[in-house]
Amino acid sequence: MRIPKRVAVIGAGSMGSQVMWRLAARGAEVIGYDRYAPGHDRGAAGGETRIFRAVHLGDPGYIPLLRLADRMWDRLQGETGFPLRRRSGCLVMGESASPSMRLLLSASSTHRLDHEVLDREELARRYPQHRLPDGHTAVLDRRGAIIRPEASVQAAATRAEQLGARLHRYTPVREIAPAAGGGVHIVTDQGTDHVDTAVVTVGPWINTLLPDLPRAVDVRRLISSWHLPARHDWFAGGAPAFVRSTPHDCYGLPSPDGISVKLGLSLARYLPVPDPELLDRTVRPEELATFRELIAELMPDLNPDPIRLSVYMEGYTASGNPLVGHLPGEDDIIVMAGFSGSGFKLSPAMGEIAADLALDGTTDHPVGFLTPAGAGAV
Repeated sequence: MRIPKRVAVIGAGSMGSQVMWRLAARGAEVIGYDRYAPGHDRGAAGGETRIFRAVHLGDPGYIPLLRLADRMWDRLQGETGFPLRRRSGCLVMGESASPSMRLLLSASSTHRLDHEVLDREELARRYPQHRLPDGHTAVLDRRGAIIRPEASVQAAATRAEQLGARLHRYTPVREIAPAAGGGVHIVTDQGTDHVDTAVVTVGPWINTLLPDLPRAVDVRRLISSWHLPARHDWFAGGAPAFVRSTPHDCYGLPSPDGISVKLGLSLARYLPVPDPELLDRTVRPEELATFRELIAELMPDLNPDPIRLSVYMEGYTASGNPLVGHLPGEDDIIVMAGFSGSGFKLSPAMGEIAADLALDGTTDHPVGFLTPAGAGAV
């Protein structure tokens, strides 16, 4: 009888909960650790809603990963019975001549993604809540969806536990150390566990736990801001989620109750976080200036005064590509970090990929361009 592989998952948030689910589903002995508990609001999984997009502003290499994630979201929802995702469509808007929009349009056509290009007049007719500046294009991603992040993290973690995983809540991992002869020691305040493989998915705590990671992860403090529409019909037309690329660099989603709209900005507008345990969760009035400017220009039917604000953290890399793969020189430690604001939609795919790496040492999914060393195939 084959002995199940013993795998530790450090961090049970956006990625870790999915990794635990996929490992447990494949028969591994899974031990999870989290400094808080699944669904907490201190990392990058909060804010009630996140966007799923099938079209991508960037490297077309993500398209097969997004297709995998799309299938895995349906699978998680089917296994748990929770309404984790709603097909709303997603509008992606930006300068027609910009490299990112050109690449999006080219890749969407080449890969036959379910999308529609809307000119300024058509956008105004179907989605009058949005303004499209001259020289900009809108693309409707028909497979776009709105994800419930906190519910998804809890659902994946709960499903993993139903399948036999053990999760140590409120248990920070202090050290991950390769063991002589193979395997990994996981050190917590309660003692030391030995496992065959460790998957590190600690989000903004990655620099603290793995300070010698070959590529730096820049942790940033982000703000979400909720606004009430001034028009009663703002949500007409299905109210798809939306993303605006350069020069506006913002995104938005209708709240689950259909009352307000959540807005967020891009990396360049946010401050670095030297210590994730000391996150400043207070939003100062001057930090809202950019929200007010974008609302005035692009969504004038939203009230510029927010009814709610929330602060969270995300990790970014210089390339914008996450670190996914074995820690260089350590065959028994796998890293998943630095998803640069676009990782949540990919999380169930990353769970499947991490399970491949932990159990088989490799994966057939195309993630060579995401390795922590920055070169070579996993």
